[in-house]
Amino acid sequence: MDDIHLNYVEQGAGDALILLHGNGEDLSYFSGQMDFFAKSYHVIALDTRGHGASPRGSAPFTLRQFAEDLRAFMDEHGIDRAHILGFSDGGNIALGFALKYPQRVRKLILNGANLDPWGVKLHVQLPVVLGYHITRLFAGKRSEARQKMELLGLMVNEPHYAPRDLQRLQMPTLVIAGDRDMIRERHTRRIAQSLPNGRLVLLKGNHFVANQNPQAFNRAVEAFLAE
Repeated sequence: MDDIHLNYVEQGAGDALILLHGNGEDLSYFSGQMDFFAKSYHVIALDTRGHGASPRGSAPFTLRQFAEDLRAFMDEHGIDRAHILGFSDGGNIALGFALKYPQRVRKLILNGANLDPWGVKLHVQLPVVLGYHITRLFAGKRSEARQKMELLGLMVNEPHYAPRDLQRLQMPTLVIAGDRDMIRERHTRRIAQSLPNGRLVLLKGNHFVANQNPQAFNRAVEAFLAE
């Protein structure tokens, strides 16, 4: 495994709360969460491998690798356990991390996550699949095309979690999404129902509800963490 160092910002003191952004984004996605949660927690927002200011490195560009990057980050910074909040692909990374390293997760917040590629609504997923196959044609010749192909590939080829896998997770888990999310509502409900200690909250908004409706999102997460 290549040894990379993830870019991050941190704020506040208390139990660690790690924030994981979505596909093609960076830690600035959580600008509406940092100050709010830093009043009670040691908030750490990361740039995933190959996103933001974090290097791409040479390891596979997969959700599994991103989960290993998170473990390495926690080891490097002496974080034994943390609350983990993941949005979209960040939620998928958080879920994979929790399945492999459950003892390192205090509470889990999955925002707009999915178990498989077809949890995404068809009108969103089909253009992603088309874009992936187009960029593959040019990936060998242009670095920009290769980078785009890798990002789209995460949505086309991953994740692959079975509902029965989630039954192993005992930590309290909040499944939170917009009522107009690009993830199918029945899929989101299935995630929550598959978790022994899962809870579902649907907020008014789309996939980017944390960014567009931070007051409601933060209140829901705060209440969950405070229990």
